[in-house]
Amino acid sequence: MIFMKAVLLKLPDDLVNAGDNCAESLGVSRAEYIRRAIARMNDETTRAKRARDLIRASKKVRAESARVNAEFDAIEADIET
Repeated sequence: MIFMKAVLLKLPDDLVNAGDNCAESLGVSRAEYIRRAIARMNDETTRAKRARDLIRASKKVRAESARVNAEFDAIEADIET
């Protein structure tokens, strides 16, 4: 069983009208259209946060990675000589 909470929103008339037109063109109710819009925004926000987190983590390990690469370069140089 899916439980749903009711949410009261106050939106500008033009936003509601545009949403209603889009919902009608998709053959869905206003409520379904709003649910889909929120779900899409949640997905986009989650992906953006994940990307920011990965960039932040990458920056944290960048210096260590450069140090390790330098060590490997030194080892390879010793082997070649």
